[in-house]
Amino acid sequence: MSRSNHPPTPAASRRFYVIVSLLLAASFLNYLDRQTLSVLKPTIKAEFGLDDSGYAMLVNAFTFTYAAAYIGAGWVVERLGLRLALTLCIAGWSLATIGCGLASSFFVLAGFRAALGLLEPAHFPGFVRAMTLWAEPTRRATWMSVCSAGGTLGAIAAVPLIAWLASVYSWHAAFVVPGVAGLLLAGLWWNLYRDPEKPAVTPTAPVQALPWRHLWRQRALWGIVLARFISDPVWYFCLFWMPGYFQEQRGLSLTESGSIGWIPFMAANIGGLSAAILSDRLARRLGNPQKARVRLLAVAALLGPLAILTPHMPGLALTITVLSSVGIVCLTWLFVLGPLVGDTFPAGNVASVWAIAGAFGATGAIIFNYGVGQLTSTLGIERMFLLLGLLHPVAAVVLVALVKPLKPAHATAAT
Repeated sequence: MSRSNHPPTPAASRRFYVIVSLLLAASFLNYLDRQTLSVLKPTIKAEFGLDDSGYAMLVNAFTFTYAAAYIGAGWVVERLGLRLALTLCIAGWSLATIGCGLASSFFVLAGFRAALGLLEPAHFPGFVRAMTLWAEPTRRATWMSVCSAGGTLGAIAAVPLIAWLASVYSWHAAFVVPGVAGLLLAGLWWNLYRDPEKPAVTPTAPVQALPWRHLWRQRALWGIVLARFISDPVWYFCLFWMPGYFQEQRGLSLTESGSIGWIPFMAANIGGLSAAILSDRLARRLGNPQKARVRLLAVAALLGPLAILTPHMPGLALTITVLSSVGIVCLTWLFVLGPLVGDTFPAGNVASVWAIAGAFGATGAIIFNYGVGQLTSTLGIERMFLLLGLLHPVAAVVLVALVKPLKPAHATAAT
């Protein structure tokens, strides 16, 4: 790791890699804990006597509080500091996960899922802020994507790991074991994380933080916010509905789903990491990280309509191929949008901007989750995939139109 104008000391370099490792592990557990419900969808539906509408209520119990908490999560991270804020959120969501495994009724389970949604969001503006402070700007996408990749690794591991825990022990253990691991991780973060002495410098972004009220007046903020509102539901579908799709629409058992359901997530992870590295190379070549990342996102969005083909694929292999392509588009967007925020806004604002965008993304997912339950039961699965295929191209139009460098006048209004 290196920082512009300030070569790191060996001790700082070692600490950087420790921080990246801890953030990767936290992302892993963050996704694993939320993914457990979708892997166990048929089991949970049978256990609590639910239909798809009831399952959608459980999904939205998480997503609603997730969206509500997300909008202020960046502010909390910036006020409490990364060390305390992430310790509290990792420990809190881990306890909520354990609670899900001990739930004896639908409403108790829904309550703990809501608590999980309340506590998980701070992690994402947290690691975006950490990498904005620690990583060199033209390598920022690479390191942010490494931290974020822990989430997709969690999604990859969730299908076989949760299926194995539930089959060998019980569905309760599938929640409790990851929760205990999270409590241990929270202790490690508290003991090992410290802010850098000299934060990394971003040449194209204002140095000082903009006041909260000024953030809401920026076209660039609304470009990123609306782009996530429109595109995030596709990734939420992959997380919460795709494992059940293999079992209910393709006729696979829980074990069979566990053996192949990780493949789209692995492909998405590799594709997203590759896109992030490519965006850093384009940033160095163009000398303008913001422009490079916007162009890459627009090109990736052209692959979004592949989702429309999913229910028409004649075999399982082709279905997995199409869903893997959709996952690559989703993670290209998520992995590259984070550093785009760091390229556009002051370091003191990146956590808030990313949190606001995440809140809008989760809100879009709430609306879509409700629509999935309605569309699949009334209009058929094909209409849902048609909608999925259109979201990224629409989001790309919004992003290109609105995300521009902040005007100098905005820097003078900074505090």
